Amino acid sequence: MPIVVVANPKGGVGKSTLATNIAGYFASQGHAVMLGDADRQQSSRLWLKLRPATARPISTWEVSADLIAKPPKGTSHVVLDTPAGLHGWRFNDVIKMADRVIVPLQPSIFDIFATRDFLTQLAQNRHAHKAKIGLVGMRVDARTIAADKLHEFVDSLDLPVLGYLRDTQNYVHLAAHGLSLFDVARGRVEKDLEQWQPICHWLDS
Repeated sequence: MPIVVVANPKGGVGKSTLATNIAGYFASQGHAVMLGDADRQQSSRLWLKLRPATARPISTWEVSADLIAKPPKGTSHVVLDTPAGLHGWRFNDVIKMADRVIVPLQPSIFDIFATRDFLTQLAQNRHAHKAKIGLVGMRVDARTIAADKLHEFVDSLDLPVLGYLRDTQNYVHLAAHGLSLFDVARGRVEKDLEQWQPICHWLDS
């Protein structure tokens, strides 16, 4: 049972957007998916509450401040949305169970420095060595200097860059209805689904 952890100690980098769409992707493939939310804001849990009954089912993974319960039998894929400031024993527990860690980052100097420190912390964590780690650029406008700086940063790392996702209201509008890119007609979000192709391939590989 693969457990995908979406993590970055910097707040507002798009962790919940990634987590909910990954869960939506797994559900679209017919998997029995659970989505957990360890963030105080509980954005992913709210997304699940907004999800219509007609959409492919995604279950709630019970996660509290002190305990992450084991997924029940019958679950085939798990996604965990983690909080800003993830550190200490909670960081160790989360990384220990992860098969894959996806680190979102935005084209901002503050996000880049916070992410660099987090990646160093990951590299030094003995539990992280069994997990595959990948980066995803969030809200990237390729025409900007900030995007160039982001490319320079990720090019300096010995980690795969799974993709760069554009800044679009599609994610906002879909999230308001508990939906992912993978729940609507392809024609509505075709450009975004193209950007997700390498991410999906990495998740499946």
